[in-house]
Order: sequence, then C-alpha cells, then structure tokens
Amino acid sequence: MRLYLTEFIGTFFLVLTVGLTSISDSPFAPLAIGSALMVMVYMGGHISGAHYNPAVSLALCIRGALPWTQFAPYVVSQLVGAVVAGFVVYLITGSTFGPAPAVDAAATTSLLVEGLFTFALALVVLHAATASKTAGNSFYGLAIGFTVMVGVFAGGGISGGAFNPAVGVGPNIARTMLGAGTLGHVWLYVVGPAIGAALAALAFKAQAGDRTV
Repeated sequence: MRLYLTEFIGTFFLVLTVGLTSISDSPFAPLAIGSALMVMVYMGGHISGAHYNPAVSLALCIRGALPWTQFAPYVVSQLVGAVVAGFVVYLITGSTFGPAPAVDAAATTSLLVEGLFTFALALVVLHAATASKTAGNSFYGLAIGFTVMVGVFAGGGISGGAFNPAVGVGPNIARTMLGAGTLGHVWLYVVGPAIGAALAALAFKAQAGDRTV
C-alpha cells in the first residue's frame, strides 16, 4: 500500500501544480511543473520509484524494472491522484482545467510532440534511475524534472504539454464531471506517451546491448 500511496501523493502534487499554474497563466509554469516533479521524485523515489506517470511505469515494465503485476495498481494510483487534484484545483480557484492541444494544432502534430517528449522523459528515467552505472546518484530527480520542464517550454503550446497520461486524462475527467469539458482529445495523452515510452524502453535495451548499463 505504501507504494500506491506514494504514487498517489506524487501525482497529486504534480497535477495540482499543473492546474494552479495553468489557471494563473504564469510564464514560469514549466519551471514550477518541472520543479514539482523533481521534489516529488526525491520524496518518493526510494519508496515506489516515483513514476507519477503511467507511461513511465510502462517503460519500466518493458525494461524489466517493474513487474507487470504492479502496472495496473500503479496506473490506478496515478490516475486517482490526478483526478483528485483536478477537483482540488476547482475547490481552490473555482475554475477547472485540463491539458488540450492548441486550437490550430493538428492531431498528428500533437501526437508527435507528446510521443517525442515522453520518449525523452522515459529514456532519462531509465538511464538516471534504473541503470547500474548510475545507481546511487543524487541527480536523478533533477534530470527527470528538468526533462519535463524542457518539454513543457518547447511543446506545451502545441500539444498541451502533458507527456503523462495521468496529467492528460485525470484533470480532464474532473473537468468533465464538473460539466465544463470534454474527453474527445484525451486519447492523444494516452497513445502518444504510450508509444514514446515503449520506444524509449527499446532504445534503452539497444543502448545496453546484452548487459545492464
């Protein structure tokens, strides 16, 4: 249970930060989001691995660093944390939020952005947090948080910048339940990150060859 509680808490604060900074329209939102992820990774890395992202959990399962039997409980914990955060943002601000592509962004473009930066994120996680040659390092949280920050700065204005099915789906579920949104676009935040994460795991294995890097 402590694994799932940690995944819930970490995802909750990540999505809470996404929501509050999005509603305030802060130009520093990507920095705040990356920093929130970084501190939550340091909080929970030694307990659950600090995924806070179903796509990262998928990559770790493919890599062999997480048992497949743990995949569904991790994803449920992450999604519940994200949905609850969506409701809490509404309680605090009176407004709902949910990542969405730019009005003029084609679905294929948004899908590509989500896939590419999830690929980068998952590959950084695999190398910084699961490789034997980087075991025990103190930079893993910084590397992971900054990867998300870069992705949000670079691609957030195109795809919505989720790079995480929990971030993309959870608050949109809360928003829809509150009667203020739609789920028509959330598939982008499942398909894109899933493809990116799977490719990252394969790339990691190719980089590792027949040994653990």
